[in-house]
Amino acid sequence: MEQQYCRCASFGTTFSRAKPYLLTVGLQFGFAGALIFSVASLNHGMNRYVFVVYRNAIAALALAPFALIFERKIRPKITLPVFFHIMALGFVEPVIDQGFTFLGMQYTSASFTSAIMNAVPSVTFVLAVILRLERVNVKEVRSLAKVIGTLVTFSGALLMTLYKGPEFNLFHSANATHNQDGAHSPQVVKHWLSGTLFLLLGCVAWSSFFILQSIALKRYPAELSLSSLVCLSGAVQASVVAIIATRHSGLPAWALGWDFRLYGPLYTGIVTSGITYYAQGLVLQSRGPVFLTAFNPLCMVITCALGSFLFAEQLHLGSIIGAVIIALGLYFVVWGKGKDHSDPTPSSPTAKQMETQKLPISSSDI
Repeated sequence: MEQQYCRCASFGTTFSRAKPYLLTVGLQFGFAGALIFSVASLNHGMNRYVFVVYRNAIAALALAPFALIFERKIRPKITLPVFFHIMALGFVEPVIDQGFTFLGMQYTSASFTSAIMNAVPSVTFVLAVILRLERVNVKEVRSLAKVIGTLVTFSGALLMTLYKGPEFNLFHSANATHNQDGAHSPQVVKHWLSGTLFLLLGCVAWSSFFILQSIALKRYPAELSLSSLVCLSGAVQASVVAIIATRHSGLPAWALGWDFRLYGPLYTGIVTSGITYYAQGLVLQSRGPVFLTAFNPLCMVITCALGSFLFAEQLHLGSIIGAVIIALGLYFVVWGKGKDHSDPTPSSPTAKQMETQKLPISSSDI
């Protein structure tokens, strides 16, 4: 009996240690699925402006019950500055970031988008330095690592923008020919240069969102409630943009069906804003955002594999080399941030602020 108890205790300890890794890997599959579902919805004719509205409305509905239940005692009152912060967050992330990201993804591919999104931590670092939320001391190895990693990341993104190279197919499916023919339709014409610029604008917006979020959380320290309100604000503001953009299309542009026009908003709204938000919270509490960010390249690998298998997306040599360079630059930045987290010094008093600013929030993650 005692031996059986020891085995159970040993299994529990092992599972507890492995849980952050299992959750983080699961999160990357969830993020990759969000990209796949998004591009599938757009390929099925769903208007990208309408997609943003439905996604954030569903996200707000999915998060609101949990916010009402779990934060009813700690939820502060919404003051005028907090209201403006929420409106700004809803505009920067759901409207600007998701709008440009989906536009760039239509011009490129889900695989390419997942690779470019790895530049977000480096862009956040640059903005934080400009806003003096992060100090750089060239005499410290960790500061040099973050600077070098940022430069390497930008060089990888630049390579992906300017060089395509030969094409590669990871998988061949029965629908490959059909999908490749569809890839030349007006909706999914791959204007790689303009698409990459749109994706980089999305990266800047997403990074700006993290910084604005760190300020908002200090005034409104209720993460679930803030997430719900940001998604609601984003849905309302995106509705205005969508109504203007679809004024000539009428109600058919807003129509849903029993296909990816419904599955995409449901998945990205519920999974990437509900389930993954809770899982992220568990990982952040036990290991912190540096640990979570280090797994980002896994999402790129999963998305490339799924995109090639499901949509016959063709990878280019420039994308592969650029993605590897971006991943290397990302790990330089992550290593430097890890040193800030484990050994904070007076020369880097804002390390805690930078850790807070990287806290993901609901559907803004993809």
